[in-house]
Amino acid sequence: MKASFLIAAPTSGSGKTTVARGLMALLKQEGYRVQPFKCGPDYIDTKFHAAVCGRPSVNLDTFMATPQHVRELFLHYGADADVCVVEGMMGLFDGYDRDKGSSAEIARVLDIPVVLVVDAKSAAYSMAALLSGFLHFREDIRIQGVIFNKVGSAKHFQTLRQVCEELQVECLGYLPKSPALEQGSRYLGLDFSEVAESHDLICLLKEHVAWKRLLTL
Repeated sequence: MKASFLIAAPTSGSGKTTVARGLMALLKQEGYRVQPFKCGPDYIDTKFHAAVCGRPSVNLDTFMATPQHVRELFLHYGADADVCVVEGMMGLFDGYDRDKGSSAEIARVLDIPVVLVVDAKSAAYSMAALLSGFLHFREDIRIQGVIFNKVGSAKHFQTLRQVCEELQVECLGYLPKSPALEQGSRYLGLDFSEVAESHDLICLLKEHVAWKRLLTL
């Protein structure tokens, strides 16, 4: 494996699904062998992952499996991959009992970095307080990058990037507000067949996100 990271978010609905699946599609398009994983027992997201990556997506769940078994699954399925992308669930620290079974626990068990996807549509400098809380809440969770979603303008992004600089966490870019990225939402999640494999989303990620940097985290 050359690279591994977990895509998480402060809350559900922040855009981690769009970013995770979009990055899978982008990396696959660029010629990388991408092994997808999903935190928790979700069976819907894994089908979308497999369709994009051409490989079975594997559930990583510390509620129904031991940490050792989760590590073994990760190493086995990712052995011949160039990139392992783990899509989190809910908020980063949301589990079945406080943070037990959460995306954070999976990141801790696997010892992989976290990329936090943050919905920035209704805030600017206030993001400093939110990000500071996530960065320092658990010292054993390595949040090594932030991607902002629903950014309104270049000026808005400049403020958000300054927030990251002050907090000394890497700003990996953003996705702008776009009706095209929202119209595919369904009650079971994003309609990935219409949105995340689209040329538009891949182009937006290429233009606004330092996706190559993800490979060196």
